[in-house]
Formats: sequence, structure tokens, C-alpha cells
Amino acid sequence: MPTPDRRPSSPAKQPVSGRRPSKQPSSEGRPSRKPSSKGRPSRKPLLFALVVALAAGLLGLVSYRATAPDEPASDTPAAATATGPDPGVQEELAELARRDAGDKLAQGRTDAPVVLIEYADFQCGYCGKFARDTEPELIKRYVDDGTLRIEWRNFPIFGEASEAAARASWAAGRQDRFWAFHRAAYAEGAKEKGFGKDRLRALARQAGVKDLDRFTRDTDSAAATEAVRADQEQAYGIGATSTPSFLINGRPLAGAQPTAVFTQAIEDAAAEEANVGSAGDPAK
Repeated sequence: MPTPDRRPSSPAKQPVSGRRPSKQPSSEGRPSRKPSSKGRPSRKPLLFALVVALAAGLLGLVSYRATAPDEPASDTPAAATATGPDPGVQEELAELARRDAGDKLAQGRTDAPVVLIEYADFQCGYCGKFARDTEPELIKRYVDDGTLRIEWRNFPIFGEASEAAARASWAAGRQDRFWAFHRAAYAEGAKEKGFGKDRLRALARQAGVKDLDRFTRDTDSAAATEAVRADQEQAYGIGATSTPSFLINGRPLAGAQPTAVFTQAIEDAAAEEANVGSAGDPAK
């Protein structure tokens, strides 16, 4: 098994997973939650350095072979799914959840007890596998009942076409069609057709984007570039080196693992939150 790549000190100049990365980029029924810092790095630089080191090690346990877009998925859960970071580090990673009601690239209650953050690339075959085979089941089982919130982060690492698709997904989100665009872009055989301008416009039309001229302007805007760059830097900041990479309430999980791995991780996280929430309740 090949050795997984690690985040270089300058991600814009080093290969990631064998490729060169881009140059830049209260609801009722739940306890109230303090908003996070919109996905910014930790307020404590020294602790965040520890977050980077531990998360890089955990996410790096899944090799490029396990997440390469052109190779079949492993049926064996990665070691990263069985081990969590130190509780303090996990808390720092969990704070990357934005829980922003206006986030166009998220779905689920802002006060859901579990937040799954996905760092993904539209040209990544395994990201497509997760989107088609696993995510719909998670939405049906956990998002719809208020347990889970899913927050997307654009993490284009496979070049200019990936960056263009990332910006286009953000632009579709400006018209509340991100998830429809996401489904269209990850449909079976979609990535083989490429992500040129005409193709992205066709995907937007397929996704139900009404104002296609606005979509094109938004795709090419500085705001789109900045939004994608911020997501990408957050991914590099936690040590992610391949796609898809996930955080589930701060616990790293890498690769398109079997659905059972995700359901177990979500249920474990929900149980932990329930225990924390009831810690101050009087004994019965």
C-alpha cells in the first residue's frame, strides 16, 4: 500500500495524493448552541498546531489507494474511523462547524446534535460514490429527523476544472440550487463529460438554476474564488490531503467508507451529545 501524502508546508506548490493542488483558493426541541467562528482556525494557535498534527495523522491513515478516484473502494473501514483525537483537539475540530442558517452549502437543522463536514472535489470518483451511495441514506435517516446537519466544503485538488466546478457549485447555491447541482455533478458518468463553461452551464440548467446569466457571473466572481479558497485552506489547515475527507463532530474520517461506518459514527456522536446534554439532569 503506497504511503499517503501529507500536507506540505506550502500546499499550492506541492502534489496532493499524486496530483498538484490548485494554486489558491433556535429551533425547538434541541438545546441552543453557541455559534462557531464561521469555520475560521482555532483561536489558540498552539493548540491548533496540535490539531493540525493529529488530524493530519488520522486523515493520512487512509492511503491514496483508498481514496484515489480511479480505484475501487475498500470494503474495510479505515483505521481512522476507529480512533478519535484527544478530546480537546476534537472540540477544536468540532468548532469548524459553521451552523449558519444562511449557509447555502449545508442542509439540516443548525442545532442538530451531529454535524458532518465533507471536504470534497467534484472530479473525485470516491466523492461521487459517497454522494450517490451513502449520502442519500444519511439524509433520509438522520437529516430528516433533525439528528444530522451536513456542511459541504469545496476542496478542489485536481486542477483548474475542479476549481471551476467548485465555483459553479457556489454560484448555484446563490440561487438555492447547490444540492441539486451537487447531485447533477456527481451523477454516474457526469465527471467524464468534464467541467468546461458550457458543461457547467448545462449542469446548472439541469439543477434548476433559473438565472443562468447570473450563474455565469457568480461563477466568475471574486466572491466565488474567495469562498472556495477559504474552504480549501480550512481543509489543508486540518491536515486533509485527499478527498473525500470528513469531520463528524470533530472526529476525522477519510475515504468513501461503507455506509455502516458513517451510521455508526453518527450514532456514536449523537449518543455522546445526549450524554453531555443530560449530565446536569437530576438523577431519577
